[in-house]
Amino acid sequence: MNGLSELIDSLEIKFFKLNQKLVQLEKKNKELLEKIKVSEDIQEQQAVEIAELKDNVANLKMINSLLGSEENKRETKLKINSLIREIDYCIAQLSD
Repeated sequence: MNGLSELIDSLEIKFFKLNQKLVQLEKKNKELLEKIKVSEDIQEQQAVEIAELKDNVANLKMINSLLGSEENKRETKLKINSLIREIDYCIAQLSD
């Protein structure tokens, strides 16, 4: 019986240690999930900021070309022509 008692005590100690380890791992998992959420939020904010900055760059290129910059004149002319075609299309649709 003494051996059985020692075996049970040993199993109880191992179970207790495993339970503690489980609690620690669950806590660590929760912390990591929170970090992932924060990282995802930051990534979304950065994606929005990148999109805004790209728009700003495009607008600045347009402004530079309108101010006489030779670099982006072709792009500006193409954009203006595209806008004129869209306006003409809208006028044609309204005329019908």
